[in-house]
Amino acid sequence: MKQLFVLFFISLFFFGCKPKVSETPKTTTKTQPFIWEAANVYFMLTDRFYNGNTKNDRNLNRTKEPAKLRGFMGGDMAGITQKIKEGYFDDLGINAIWFSPVLEQIHDSTNEGTGNTYAFHGYWTKDWTQFDPNFGTEADFKELIETAHKHGIRILMDVVMNHTGPVTEKDPVWDNNWVRTAPGCTYKNYDTAVSCTLVKNLPDVLTNSDETVSLPTPLVEKWKAEGRYEQEMKELDEFFQKTGLVRSPKNYIIKWLTDYVRGYGVDGYRVDTVKHVEEGAWNELNKQAKVAFAAWKAANPEAVLDDSDFFMLGELYGYGIDSKRFYDFGDKKVDYYANGFDNLINFQFKYDARKDYETIFSKYDQILHNDLKGKSVMNYISSHDDGDPFDKARTKPYESATKLLLTPGISQIYYGDETKRPLIIEGTNGDATLRSFMNWDMMNDSETKKLLTHWQKLGQFRKAHPAIGAGKHSIISESPYVFSRSFNTDKVVVGLDLPKGKKEINVGNQFKDGTTITDHYSGKTAVVKDGKVSIDSEFSIALLH
Repeated sequence: MKQLFVLFFISLFFFGCKPKVSETPKTTTKTQPFIWEAANVYFMLTDRFYNGNTKNDRNLNRTKEPAKLRGFMGGDMAGITQKIKEGYFDDLGINAIWFSPVLEQIHDSTNEGTGNTYAFHGYWTKDWTQFDPNFGTEADFKELIETAHKHGIRILMDVVMNHTGPVTEKDPVWDNNWVRTAPGCTYKNYDTAVSCTLVKNLPDVLTNSDETVSLPTPLVEKWKAEGRYEQEMKELDEFFQKTGLVRSPKNYIIKWLTDYVRGYGVDGYRVDTVKHVEEGAWNELNKQAKVAFAAWKAANPEAVLDDSDFFMLGELYGYGIDSKRFYDFGDKKVDYYANGFDNLINFQFKYDARKDYETIFSKYDQILHNDLKGKSVMNYISSHDDGDPFDKARTKPYESATKLLLTPGISQIYYGDETKRPLIIEGTNGDATLRSFMNWDMMNDSETKKLLTHWQKLGQFRKAHPAIGAGKHSIISESPYVFSRSFNTDKVVVGLDLPKGKKEINVGNQFKDGTTITDHYSGKTAVVKDGKVSIDSEFSIALLH
């Protein structure tokens, strides 16, 4: 019997498993390494994405009637995790998720002139050391990050250092050696944009102070009531002893924020209100976050995705790629890229997106590979606080996807861009119209499915090919419009506005004659001949590799 098995496997090897010699060379299909400069990021408001745990919907006696779309609606960290597990982000080609802040928010509601509002958005912090029960628990946060990492998805934690939440009956103001409550920002120069409050009743943390201060009285009272005071103080003592930092307001917050990196493996920060905090504070946050990330990697070698460093993305409101390295306050120019940041959100893309493909692509390519070499920008077509997005009425959803996902730089998909979630909601005031609940109910609509497929094909191609976001751009032909991108060994050719049906596409010198390439939009394959390929598909787009 033993001899029969040996003869069987020998015959199987020689006759059944003999490798065939390919007649034509194929392009490499090896997985390209992740790089932040080419990332495809999905951004959602945690409360408005998906309700994964209905048991945490009501907390802290938040029972006052809110204005339309200004109260908690049930979305939570468990909901994000569920959608990761279901493969929603894999299908969309997402390799990084940024979700709105999930730390404990003020307990009461307030009215800033747009109606009674709860802190569903996460930007009104009450306590930086624990999670808000409406968003979930420490276990939920841990599972979200671990699940994302298993899917090759990085996590950008949204962090606030500029201000606490508004003052209410339930949420007292912090001590005056911690915050200022006046003057309001007037934006005439650097000082009137930094040493001031963003809006009325939003206490501004004294991030400029290097004075040694005790903890704010309301926080001490809160921790003592919760039985956490001694443990929190012990951890603070250890942090300040180890780092040698002064016990200033900003350094306390830096300790609290970096705990989430050290303890859970957060891959990067999306930093709120960058221009309202002194750049030295951002440098220190970056430094301590990198130390914390290295410590987490050392403690969790089996969970490390790669050797990427900690990443910092900044929301420098009003910054555009045309400004390149500097933001101009009028009396002073600041290079935030030299002060802790790897990337800044590009508030200009919505205007550039009105131009033709080549004008956008060649401009971004030139700036990113010269003035911003080694850095990048994050492009978006809509967001949670931009009242004038590229396509507010959602009349150009296909164009939005194509331009956003093929433009050099990082792409940021705002939840519902891919499904035409409405951005005009009757009866809302201010930015609430941009923050409706994710339109899962439209997922079975044939038009929504078709649109989502378009976003998925482009997103998956971008994810698989860092050349799209970080590569060198070169036009191959104007009509039909065909271009190439190259990043190290990764080479792609893209055709847009092509004729439907049979089409001949010039691939330049990207692929050698005789190479079999795949159009990842239609799934068709073709062999390069005389520097061209012939693709017969019903689509006007070709994504070639």
